[in-house]
Amino acid sequence: MSLSPSRALRDIGPRFAVVGNPENRRTTMFADAVRAAGHAAPRVLAWRDVLRGRYAFTPGELVRIDSPGENAEVDRLLRGTDDPARVEGTALWHCRFTAAVRDVTRAAHRACAVTSADPEDVAVMFDKRRCHARLAAAGVPVPPALTGPIGGWDELKDQLRVTRIARAFVKPAHGSSASGVVALEMAGPGRVKATTSVETTPDGRLYNSLRVRHYASEPEIAGLVDALAPDGLHVERWLPKASQGGRAADLRVVVVAGRATHAVVRTSRHPMTNLHLGGSRGDLEAARAAIRAAGGRFADVLATAERAAACFPGTLCVGVDILPAVGWRRFTVGEVNAFGDLLPRLTGLPGSGAEGLDTYAAQVAAAPAAARRAEREEHHHDTTA
Repeated sequence: MSLSPSRALRDIGPRFAVVGNPENRRTTMFADAVRAAGHAAPRVLAWRDVLRGRYAFTPGELVRIDSPGENAEVDRLLRGTDDPARVEGTALWHCRFTAAVRDVTRAAHRACAVTSADPEDVAVMFDKRRCHARLAAAGVPVPPALTGPIGGWDELKDQLRVTRIARAFVKPAHGSSASGVVALEMAGPGRVKATTSVETTPDGRLYNSLRVRHYASEPEIAGLVDALAPDGLHVERWLPKASQGGRAADLRVVVVAGRATHAVVRTSRHPMTNLHLGGSRGDLEAARAAIRAAGGRFADVLATAERAAACFPGTLCVGVDILPAVGWRRFTVGEVNAFGDLLPRLTGLPGSGAEGLDTYAAQVAAAPAAARRAEREEHHHDTTA
């Protein structure tokens, strides 16, 4: 967790605050978990106020930094648009949001409060290019990716040809929830297919839709990529996924205080398995059995998620997307999500220490000890530096 220098944490535990949106489901579920643990209801500091500088913290508070969510007012402050469904503007969003997280963290430290996320961790997790590079440098298995900036469709085609990548995921560098993601298949000269939730209007604007659609016209796909490119693109090889019940499958593993506590299988008939795009929860026990049948261990999958989370040591909780290869024999990390804990009704894995707890209750339980442990490590670093 991100800590103020030399902060004594003797009195931390019962006082929580949330920087979030009062109407956001994540914020309300965390507040419910705090109350269920016997603590006073957390103070909720709305992002719309925080972004205008209207906030303050008190000594000893544990401050959860939550997602800004889909709020028109907040989106206008972060991206300059009133329409959260618009895809463009993610680079500006990243710049303003990460600056706000840094400001919040500094203010919390001045007040001798503790925040749930390190601002540099958040900045990297919300830049898919930097996140991929950090994971790869740490030896975490990740899909092969293009390097260097991509200015548009022509550059993308050239790089895919040179690297002999025929199937790729084209992702906005600062996107989330699969917004703007394009699953691209290059079958030959002039033969291309794109699967995406992006809807392109006649005037060229891009909107995130809840309906996954297909484009097979190169001029249409070129226009889509050219419109996404100014905000930055991360492009990685589309690795064929394992399947469950005839549907593509992957896993979201939640890691709290360094330990994998929750896991869910996500399945879809589309390349994107996000639940809000028509994906559904799969059968975790069936996935375990498939891994055993392939000669593997589910514990190794969890260990991979923990290795990925360890690349972001200042953040209490992350959601790690694990991509199982066909046959459930090999696993790579697709993404690490700063706000990847929205998994209602999912309780902790056996042996995780979070049995019977949802992802938010697990964070409430782990936060004080994690903060004290981080403080001890910081103190040790200060005394040995």
